[in-house]
Amino acid sequence: MLRLRTPPWVRMKGDIVSSDGYNTQIPSDLFTDDDASVDGVTMQFRDGMPMPATVAASFGEVDFHRAVSLFINMVPVASMEAIRLGVSQQFSGGNPEQNWMIFDNLMDSNSLYLTGNTDTVYAFCVLDLEKSGPVVIEVPPGCGPSTINDATFSFVTDMGAPGPDRGEGGKYLILGPNYDGPLTGVANGEVADVDGEKYFISHTPTYTNLLPCRGLLVNGDPEPASTNFRKGIRAYALKDKSNPPAVNWVNGSGLVHNTIHSNHASFYEEIHRAINKEPADAFDPEVLGIASALGIRKGQPFSLEGHQREKFEEAAATGSAYARAVAFAPRNPAAYSYGEEHSKWFTLFPEWDYRFLVDDGAGGIDIDSRLAYFYIATVNTPAMVWRIPGVGSQYAIIARDANGEWFDGDKTYTVRIPANVPAKNFWSFVVYDPQTRSMLQTPDQKFPSVNSMREDLRTDPDGSVLLTIGPQRPSEGAGNWIQTRPGKGWFAILRLYGPEEAWFDKTWRPGEIEPN
Repeated sequence: MLRLRTPPWVRMKGDIVSSDGYNTQIPSDLFTDDDASVDGVTMQFRDGMPMPATVAASFGEVDFHRAVSLFINMVPVASMEAIRLGVSQQFSGGNPEQNWMIFDNLMDSNSLYLTGNTDTVYAFCVLDLEKSGPVVIEVPPGCGPSTINDATFSFVTDMGAPGPDRGEGGKYLILGPNYDGPLTGVANGEVADVDGEKYFISHTPTYTNLLPCRGLLVNGDPEPASTNFRKGIRAYALKDKSNPPAVNWVNGSGLVHNTIHSNHASFYEEIHRAINKEPADAFDPEVLGIASALGIRKGQPFSLEGHQREKFEEAAATGSAYARAVAFAPRNPAAYSYGEEHSKWFTLFPEWDYRFLVDDGAGGIDIDSRLAYFYIATVNTPAMVWRIPGVGSQYAIIARDANGEWFDGDKTYTVRIPANVPAKNFWSFVVYDPQTRSMLQTPDQKFPSVNSMREDLRTDPDGSVLLTIGPQRPSEGAGNWIQTRPGKGWFAILRLYGPEEAWFDKTWRPGEIEPN
């Protein structure tokens, strides 16, 4: 609440002020009152000049809001830094492009990744173009949807099925921000000849880049995709192309490791490392200015000692609270797939724009949707918003039951997946932990999911599937059950691989999640 006390020498008459201190009439909205109380903070002035305590209070107040703003704007950057660190720690040597994490036996709940799925084979590495210079990535024929994102999680290029190689495989040459050679004018995705070899060219504005590849299961089996990646992926610095080193593979299935950013003051240390690493022009200059005003500046040390830690801890708590609010209960009505009053299913792309632009940029960036997306997910590609039947994948998220209540791990719920799911390939339903936003860890299931390829999935006579989500294994229909953990909440994502027209025109929709 704002409370004001007007200076005694000022006489108000409508919007005009007359005073002995002026020769002319002055508009009233030019004045600052002598006393102002804002949310319990008292600001005092003498003829517009702030008192010493007000100077200090205003600095502290604005620094707090700047730190909250920095959290909201830099979640994608902190997330990428956490992935870089979490993945690099699994390797003892080799160049960054050599070191590949692969989930031969699928990703499970031991690994902390933002809303990873249990139904595709992941293989990825984190590039460091500052260290390696231009890097060549060879993807094999049959490679599934694969992408390169820069250090801000901005899209660089697709590879595999949605990329310029169209699933036929090929060589990609990744050029970093320090490249100024003859390929500078070649656009991303175009083919160029380099010393007799043809490459799909990709320019990226940052040194750090994430390169995730996905392989689809074959009749529920991950082995074909895993073998295709292990035999077909090659990655090496362009300078090493005459004698490229072998790929170092680490199987991440069952491996305990973390790739998720902090929700505490250490979030700002993650930001500092990224700003220190990357070119300044990789970031929005206004956001970089906010970071600099808070002492987070390229080439300079940053410390969270003493009062500094308390300030950033409070800001991170506020920023993460807002992130959780917009991620699990979107404030944009357009995010709700069937209208919030009718359904709790929602999308993280209400504008259907992977750049998060409102009205193609006329309304700027949808900051809330961008924050929500990167707070619970990773990887950014135009393919995520394609509306091409039978191509790519689509996602629906839900965090509240049919009564509008958060899901409770002590309770048992059911959800009906109607017949004729519009998924050319398959569908899956995965349950996640709201704290980590990664797969829910439970006593009996390392894969907290059900998909339509399961041999023990029970289908009702009408073709629909009734899923049970709860802490206790049901006496029958265990193939349709996902375990929850008492004392913990959860949320879920329904994925459709190869979504068909009935998904886009909403003539098919999933049921609501009902408490028993």
